Amino acid sequence: MSMLRGFLILVLFYLLGEAVRLIFLVPVSGGVLGMILMTFTLMLRGEISDALASASQALISVLVLLIMPGVVGVFFMASRFSGQWLAVAVALLVGTFLSVLTTLLLMKGVLHLSERRRIRE
Repeated sequence: MSMLRGFLILVLFYLLGEAVRLIFLVPVSGGVLGMILMTFTLMLRGEISDALASASQALISVLVLLIMPGVVGVFFMASRFSGQWLAVAVALLVGTFLSVLTTLLLMKGVLHLSERRRIRE
C-alpha cells in the first residue's frame, strides 16, 4: 500500500505540472514542471516519505524503458539526420556536457549546504 501511495504522489505532481503548463502556457513539459514543484515541496518539508522513496526506487530500476522509445525513433529516422550529422553530434556533446556540469554544481551545492547544516547542529 505504501508504494501505491508513492505512485499517487508522483501522479498528482505530474498532473499539477500539466495544469500549470496549460494555465500559464509554459513551453515546458508538464512532467518537468511537476518534478520541479515536487523538488521545491520536498525541500520545504526537509524529508522524503517512505512511500515516495519506494515508488521512486521502483521507477529508477526501469528507467531504461523510458529512454528506449526515443532511441528506437532515432534509429528508424536516421536517414533524415544524414545531412545534419555535425549539428546532431554537437547537440549531443554540448547537451551531455551541460547535463554533467549542472549535476556536478548541484551536488556540490547540496553537499555544501549539508555540511553547513551539520556544523550548526
